[in-house]
Amino acid sequence: MAHERPESPQGPPPAAGDHAAAGHDDHASTGTYVKVAVILSVITALEFAVLYIRALTPIVVPLLLVMSTAKFALVVMYFMHLRYDTRVLTALFVGPVLIAAGLAIALMTLYGPFLVFDR
Repeated sequence: MAHERPESPQGPPPAAGDHAAAGHDDHASTGTYVKVAVILSVITALEFAVLYIRALTPIVVPLLLVMSTAKFALVVMYFMHLRYDTRVLTALFVGPVLIAAGLAIALMTLYGPFLVFDR
């Protein structure tokens, strides 16, 4: 047979539907997704609570930004499976996101109530 693949030193290649043998068994379990969903719900509840605590008024915007960033990171890592991708794909996603976030924060600090730096 001219088109047969030779066996590798590790054994025969995995079957078409055999993800565990192909090295894809490192994905999260259902329990992990439930834990992430609970954490996201708790962070969302904290975001609403921060809005109603008057003592936090001076720092409400940075608090909300930090909590939103944490939620974004959890969603990207687990539900978009970026946690299990290669470093190159992670860098291709994270690099532009950091540039966009920096640009958005820079634009928010230029005018009005988001002015945090003295001129």
